[in-house]
Amino acid sequence: MAVVKSVLVILIISLIGVVVFHKDIVSKILVPQYIEWGYEIEEQGLELGVPLDSEGLMLAKDIGIKSPEKIRIVYVDEVPFPHDNFALKVLGEAVGFIGDNITTEAQAFGYSIYVRKDLEFDKPKLAHEIVHVLQIERSNFNDVTLQHLSDLAKYGYDKAPLEVEAFEANIKYGG
Repeated sequence: MAVVKSVLVILIISLIGVVVFHKDIVSKILVPQYIEWGYEIEEQGLELGVPLDSEGLMLAKDIGIKSPEKIRIVYVDEVPFPHDNFALKVLGEAVGFIGDNITTEAQAFGYSIYVRKDLEFDKPKLAHEIVHVLQIERSNFNDVTLQHLSDLAKYGYDKAPLEVEAFEANIKYGG
């Protein structure tokens, strides 16, 4: 009985610690893990992806990309996410990044844009992702990732400022 009580006390103290320090845990432990993983995914994409065609290059220049020739499109069955990292999976679900009813169609990791093979990747959707590349190019992957995860938690996907900016490109280049 004493062992059970000790385990319960430790569990309760641990839960209180997580609740009190959750922002520090997310920003100092989980986000750096995601960023490190994201850099690896970008590198893979730069090796595996295809460059933009002439129309895509013109679009990227019009959006303001400094180095449009660096952008690579990687067609995949599923946009990558570190599902094998339990803590990151929980974080992704908590901010609405991944989950049972969420299908990520495309995502930019630096100059690598991962796109689902079954997606009709038209000009507005390409423009949307190129804006995400621009956001990273203006700042850096670390800061954009931290801001985006924070914004997703605070505003939700549709109202997150980085998404709002990218959705404006959908409209501008929609036809």
